[in-house]
Formats: sequence, structure tokens, C-alpha cells
Amino acid sequence: MADKLSEPIETRLFINNEFRESSSNKTFDVVYPYTREVIATVHEADEKDVNDAVAAAKAAFPAWRDLGVDQRGEYLRKVADLFEKHTEQLGRLETLSIGRPISLFPDCRIAKDQFRYFADAGWQVQGTATTNTPGFLGMTVKEPYGPVACITPWNFPLLGLATKLAPALAAGNTVVLKSSEKAPLTSLYAAKLFVEAGFPPGVVNIISGHGNLAGAALSSHMDIRALSFTGSSLTGQKIQEAAAKSNLKHLHMELGGKTPAVIFEDADLEAAATQTKFSIQLNSGQICTANSRIYVHESVAERFTELFREKFAAQTIGDPFDPKTTHGPQVDILQHNRIKGYLDIAEKEGRVTLGGDASDGLFVKPTILQDMPEDSRVMREEVFGPVVAINTFKTEAEVIEKANATEYGLFASVFTKDIERGLRLAKALEAGTVSINCASPTHLKDASVGGYKMSGTGREGLLYSMENFVQTKTIQIKTAQ
Repeated sequence: MADKLSEPIETRLFINNEFRESSSNKTFDVVYPYTREVIATVHEADEKDVNDAVAAAKAAFPAWRDLGVDQRGEYLRKVADLFEKHTEQLGRLETLSIGRPISLFPDCRIAKDQFRYFADAGWQVQGTATTNTPGFLGMTVKEPYGPVACITPWNFPLLGLATKLAPALAAGNTVVLKSSEKAPLTSLYAAKLFVEAGFPPGVVNIISGHGNLAGAALSSHMDIRALSFTGSSLTGQKIQEAAAKSNLKHLHMELGGKTPAVIFEDADLEAAATQTKFSIQLNSGQICTANSRIYVHESVAERFTELFREKFAAQTIGDPFDPKTTHGPQVDILQHNRIKGYLDIAEKEGRVTLGGDASDGLFVKPTILQDMPEDSRVMREEVFGPVVAINTFKTEAEVIEKANATEYGLFASVFTKDIERGLRLAKALEAGTVSINCASPTHLKDASVGGYKMSGTGREGLLYSMENFVQTKTIQIKTAQ
């Protein structure tokens, strides 16, 4: 794989501005999903490494906090420029790690934009003042927590790093970031950029490792005061439990989804098919907002399904480094086997009318399921693959009940030309984001990201993320004796 990269791959832990081997010397392999060959052997952080990283962040916190918005912003702008400069290498590392086609890599541009925006966003951290109580001046100020932890997902590792690190640092916190063991390489490469940008030692620490060791140590660490996590709902539950049993650290979590898309009889079926196809196709269905359930009004179900099938089947499956490829492999054998298990359920309980083939390496062909029972695990659980269930409905009340019949509530879509109906559905659907006449991953830059129910707590976004990394203090001054 050396021909895919312009420089050696960094595989060590990054603690206190130094790259170092893990204290136990344990490592794990990163495998390129397309060829299934080992591309890197990465050092695995254990509890001692976590303690060292947190200690470095704790020591660096007072000076970083006291720099002020302008000076911290200078560092963020420098690293943003470096993300732009190193886009090609970061894209290649991400493709090697997760198999996403390199032609579908906007992540570096988004990461750059995140750091540039938050370089100035510290000025938005404002408190309040009051003289409502006679003889007193009251005020609130918002302050950073101190050392905070960020745990990022494997499906969009660089994007996860940027959307968490940028606001955390801008608010004045120091950070320990743990990347997923499936995709640690872009995070470690980014560590070199933080050094090049001149970040002081200990402000940013990046470790690689497994959730049951490094992740658990961070979640229960008494010096970590806030933690931001993106990943599965099951892991989110474990983090919440660990936080509760340790120091009740503040949590923000974006978790799993089971996104419904509702297609009414008056919808633009061509546009609806195009957008919903892209939603479940992107990253081979490995995205938490992918519309894995589509409910179509029975009067247009045949026509919509025909359009959707035509577009979904037209994917170019193959080498992720080929610019023509639009559909890559699943990230690893565990995820591939998980999807195969759901396909076995689907064949027994409903109809597989496209695809269903998961026999070529780690690829799963675009798959359509029909006539699936609403209480099937395939309809209730997150498959995380290029598998979509298309069912029909008759009435608004019926489809609202079906769409909400899951413990997830991250994203939902409605396609209709009747804006009043669209708004009724937007109010009734239990999801953190409801899109009318568009599907995920459509997202307004200044909108919030987050879920209802088991899809998470708190919100991320340009106008929202800073609140995850500051706490409010009240100051009261007696002005009259």
C-alpha cells in the first residue's frame, strides 16, 4: 500500500506533543477492507497511557484557558490551513482504513471549515447579568471544563475529530481524543499537524485503542469533566454508566439511528428516489442517518420502487481508489457478518427484491427488502449497511405510527408537495432532524445535529457545539449595605 501514500504512516500514541509507543507495547492491525491486507500496526493505549494523556491535558489546561479567544484562534486557523494543505494524504489514509471511495471524501474540507469557524466562535461564549434583586448585581459566566475527552467513530473519523476538537479547544479546554480501533490513521496524522501548527504540549492528546480498555478508562476517569462521543447506542449506554459511577462527567452523545423516509402520493418520485438512494448508498450504508426504512404510499409504491431499484442497482462496485467507484466494501469482517445475519432474517421474514449478495469479499451489494413485518429486527435495529426496507402505507396516522416504532430518533425525511402535510409530519415524527423534500446527509451548516430517544443527548453544530464544552458559574455581588 506504500504506493497509495506520499509519506510513512504514524502508528504511535500522541501524548504531550510527543509520539510514543504504548506502555504495554501492545498493538493492533489496521486492515484495508478492499484487499484485506494489513496496512499498519498501531500502538494500543491502555489505562496507564490514558492516565498519562489526561495528566498532560490537566497540566496544560490553565495556560491554554488563560490565552484568550484571539490567541487560541490563531492556533485553530493554522491547523485549518494544514488540513487544506494535506487533503490528499488524509483522504488516502481514510480510504485505506474504511474502504470508502476516495471520490466521496469531502471530510477534509469540512474539517478545515470547522476549525476556521471555531477560531472566532469563542466570542459567542457569553453569560448574563441581572439587577432584579435589590442591592445585588448578579451575573453568569461560562467557563471551560478543563481536560475533556472525545471519542470518535470509525465511519467518519476525520470529520468526528474536527467537529469535537475545534469547539472544545476554542472554548478553552484541553483534550484527550480516542479514535476508533477500526480507523485511527487520520487522527494520528492530524496529530502531526497540531505539532506543526505550534500547539503547546498537552493541549491535544490523541490515543488509539479499543473501547473496552482505553474508552472505558476515559469514561470513568476522575479528571475528565466532560466527554463527547459519537457511536453506537450500546456503547453510549456503557459510557453513561461509567460516567455515573465515577464523577458524573457531563456527556454529549450522538448515537445510532433507524431513519425513516416517508413518500406521499404527490411527491416528486424521481427526486425522492434519487435522494433516498444516495442516503442509503453513502459509505456503503455505514452512516447513522441513512434512511434504511422507506414508507411509500400504496398508490405510488410500484412506480417509486421501480425508480429506486434502477438507481440503487446502478452503483459502481470496486476499487475504492478508482474515481469511478461509488460503492466500497464494509469496514471489516465483523460488520460484514453482522449485515449477513440481518439478510438471513430478511430472507425468512420478507422478500429480498434486489441484491442480498454478501459473498464477494467484504462487499454487500445494494439490497432492497419488501414486505418486512414491522416488528422484525431488520425494521427495528440498525443494520449499518446498504440495505433498505421499502414498505407501504395508506394514511398519515398509520405511517407516523410505523415511523416512530423504534427506540431510535436521529433523522427522518418526508417527501410531499403539500407543505402543510409536511409540517404536520415534521411535528409528529420523533427525530432530532426532520427533512422535507430532502434526505440525509442533507444538513444546514447552522442547524443542530442530535437525536431523540436512544439516538443521543445534546446537540452539535456550528451554533451549538460550544455549549457542550462550557459550564455556567453564577457570581453575585452585594452592592448596598
